[in-house]
Amino acid sequence: MTEILALLQTIAPLLPKTTLGQMSHVIFGMLVISGRITMLGLSRWTEKGGSYRTIQRFYYTKLPWIAIHWLLFREKFLKPKATYIAAGDESVASKAGKATYGLDRFFSGIQQRVIPGLSFFTFSLVNVAEERSYPMQVTQIVRSAEEKATSKAKAEAKKAAKASGEKRKRGRPKGSKNKDKQNVVLNPELLRIKAALKSLLETIGDFLTLTYVVLDGHFGNYPSAFMVRSLKLHLISKMRSDVALYPAFEGEYSGVGPRPKYGAKLDIRHLDDEKYLKATTTEKNILTQIYQGELYNKEFAFALNIVVILKTNLLTNAQAHVVLFSTDLKQDYEQIIKYYSLRFQIEMV
Repeated sequence: MTEILALLQTIAPLLPKTTLGQMSHVIFGMLVISGRITMLGLSRWTEKGGSYRTIQRFYYTKLPWIAIHWLLFREKFLKPKATYIAAGDESVASKAGKATYGLDRFFSGIQQRVIPGLSFFTFSLVNVAEERSYPMQVTQIVRSAEEKATSKAKAEAKKAAKASGEKRKRGRPKGSKNKDKQNVVLNPELLRIKAALKSLLETIGDFLTLTYVVLDGHFGNYPSAFMVRSLKLHLISKMRSDVALYPAFEGEYSGVGPRPKYGAKLDIRHLDDEKYLKATTTEKNILTQIYQGELYNKEFAFALNIVVILKTNLLTNAQAHVVLFSTDLKQDYEQIIKYYSLRFQIEMV
């Protein structure tokens, strides 16, 4: 307990003495408890002064968590000369009952299905050299009734289309119009994430200079990239394996119609070695080829720095690939792969 109290003195200026004592009891209980963590369980494992009522009062207290996280990080872990990136991810905790605030049905990556529980979106600062994540901004996801209705309608429409067996006809739907890609309307999810990221940037101020935000493949789309770029940051993420990629048009303009922007669609597993291949390694009969190029996807309003990692089993000729991208066109492939792999450090906190 004395070691915990000594560490908590760092954030003492932000909290009343009573609240600081309550926090020390809660932290001690969490460190020694076995099984599921509940307020009753914490009260049984804490030392004198950590009664159930004390634990309850602590959880009813509104605390400046963003400032607490930042002050503790700044005083104990920050290395001013180190390089940091921001990594974001959603975490779902299963929860029974009906009265818990924010209780809803969310997709759990661990269970690979939708479960009742609570969902939180976390931004961490990741030290690139140490490969270590420090959680800074945690936002509980509470969906509005309108958002739930929209999500439910989309799911039902998708289910009905699958049941009918009808497939959309090839080509552009009749009557559709060109969309202004510079006028992006962010959905409620991206608005929440943008607010959290903006709050993080305001908190760290001039202490750190952030350039890159790393998000998983769920955010490998233009609205997410637009959101991140609007905050003057670069996004690193993953695209769908069947994404359509195009080089810039390099042919001669015929003089008829609009000037072409895109070249011929690329086959991701048969890219031009001379033009795009950057590295080749072989280990245990697995050939790994890394390609990089400035390419386009028609959903985006700008070119992307694309990195394709293609693995081939030399015994069976089976292949698998991953498509990463960065909105920073000058970033090299090694750094893109490194930074995206560091996103997984947020899972180990």
